[in-house]
Amino acid sequence: MTDTPFRAPVGARPPVGVDTSRASIARVHDASLGGKDNFEVDRRALDSVLEVAPGIAEVSRRNRAWMRRVVRYLAGIVGVDQFLDAGAGLPAVGNTHEIAQLVTPRARVVYLDNDPMCVVHGRVLLETNEDTVYLHGDLTDPDVLGHDSAVWRYLDRARPVAVLFGSVLHHIEDAANPAGIVAGCVEALSPGSFVAITHYWDPADGSPAHELARAVERRFLEHGLGTGWYRSREEIVSYFDGLELVDPGVVPVDQWWPAGPVRAPQTVEERLLLGGVGRKSERPVAPPGDR
Repeated sequence: MTDTPFRAPVGARPPVGVDTSRASIARVHDASLGGKDNFEVDRRALDSVLEVAPGIAEVSRRNRAWMRRVVRYLAGIVGVDQFLDAGAGLPAVGNTHEIAQLVTPRARVVYLDNDPMCVVHGRVLLETNEDTVYLHGDLTDPDVLGHDSAVWRYLDRARPVAVLFGSVLHHIEDAANPAGIVAGCVEALSPGSFVAITHYWDPADGSPAHELARAVERRFLEHGLGTGWYRSREEIVSYFDGLELVDPGVVPVDQWWPAGPVRAPQTVEERLLLGGVGRKSERPVAPPGDR
């Protein structure tokens, strides 16, 4: 399969790819899940974070569990049969297409990432799945979901699509305008589409949880990755402007449509990951402050 070669937008952080001298977001995440597609530099970056936040690996696992619940909900209860996994990273256990197609066998899934290593691994995994594709593209590129985007060769933009931003927006710096990235995505979607987001949360209240968020952020920024920002709840909720929030709103991930009784976060680290799902309605939705 071929698609238009990716050119990073001016000012965008270049993807690491197979460079073993720098830690990669996707490979560090893989290491936190106990995967094998990572290098020593990635494990050192993860170990640096574990020194101040020993429960951070569980955050990665809870995030993936949340994404699986969301996909089951959207494919099974809502009936969405098109998914875009944006900033998808490296394949792991329980990938989006596996969950969606278990519920809806003909569901179509597009994975998107700017890291060529992720794309190569993803395409190997998906080479026999005709309803799933892994594309090379960057969320900071304003044309990533434009009229000529390769995404729309595989998904029907005239029908609802579920876009998943799982643990990706907190790796986009303020200067790149993560809220604007989501807004541009929403604008490209048809009514009835959904956007699902998880994001690191800073309570900003002087509590031990706030201090931990600041400490982990410093480790992310200064010890290898160079990205990973904890933002306020208000900032995270603002990403859903123009969307109807699905109950229970933006909450710690284990409190969103759990598969069974609500599971209370076991560690402070787990409480600092919020998740939510919003729906694009037929009519404009007032911003949260105007409701």
